[in-house]
Amino acid sequence: MPSRIVRVLIIDDSPLVQRIISEGLSKDPSIEVCGTASDPFAARDAIIKLRPDVLTLDVEMPKMNGVEFLRRLMPQYPIPVVMVSSLTERGQKTTLDAMAAGAVDFVAKPKEGELSTMLVELCTKIKIASTVNVSQWKNRKFDPTSGGAVGVANKVAGQTIAKKVCAIGASTGGTEALREVICGLPRNFIGTVVVQHMPVGFTRMFADRLNGLAQVVVKEAADGDMIYDGRVLIAQGGKQMEVVRMGGGWGVRCFDAPLCCGHCPSVEQMMFSVAKNVANRAIGAMLTGMGADGANGMKAMRDAGAHCIAQDEATCVVFGMPKEAYAKGGAESLVPLPKIAATLVNMAR
Repeated sequence: MPSRIVRVLIIDDSPLVQRIISEGLSKDPSIEVCGTASDPFAARDAIIKLRPDVLTLDVEMPKMNGVEFLRRLMPQYPIPVVMVSSLTERGQKTTLDAMAAGAVDFVAKPKEGELSTMLVELCTKIKIASTVNVSQWKNRKFDPTSGGAVGVANKVAGQTIAKKVCAIGASTGGTEALREVICGLPRNFIGTVVVQHMPVGFTRMFADRLNGLAQVVVKEAADGDMIYDGRVLIAQGGKQMEVVRMGGGWGVRCFDAPLCCGHCPSVEQMMFSVAKNVANRAIGAMLTGMGADGANGMKAMRDAGAHCIAQDEATCVVFGMPKEAYAKGGAESLVPLPKIAATLVNMAR
């Protein structure tokens, strides 16, 4: 976390929301709200004048929505951005588009009685975002396929029960890292399970989006789903997911449970179950993310005979989870993001 004061510009069309967020952030001594803006045009002027370290950005704005603003902003003024997202289907889609356009992370707008929790989460994610290097977005042209609409609706996985299982964990920056990795897998790749830290509601749309881009079938995991070759199961937001013996192979158990390593779903819980039930028939990868969720689980996988890798620092948004997995001996090597899919394919052989 940063030792300096993080200067934040709040962009939201509602004066009330501006005030609530400003008052909430100001309670954290390491955060300074340097200004507010009501629309993207005012925000651009404020960015030039105030030079904030981080932006908070409402996904749905007048004159220009948050995604279009990011697509114009990031190539000229790359600044870490944390989106404030609604839980509506439209809000979820816009949030995923924003992640593809350069946003570091997002928080969901709170339900009644959850404001204080949301503000704590926002403070944490702002401080994480302030440490992220977003210079790679400088002069970048937006690739519309990176956030493309869902396609291949009739694509279905084969019914070949997986003889091996790939387990992948990710957090901050993981939505785009997972897109690159999963879209690099061949359609007959071994059965795969994924935990990406996301709130309830977002994982289904995230899985649907990946399904429209990848050769493999991608779906949000449901309790009792079998793990088949050519299929990727994304853990549901708000539920823990474990890999268990099922029907002559493996399946997933999705259930309500307490947080593990501060998360639900948790990479740690998923990987411990893989170590126990799949053992040396598994491979694993730890992608970008803050903290240490999954480090001990990946070590258990390796102790059980699995081969595991982690994303290298140069290509991570946050080199936290991969660093811890490597330091504890769970990951055998650090691999640049563009090479992870090919490395997993070779490991699966």
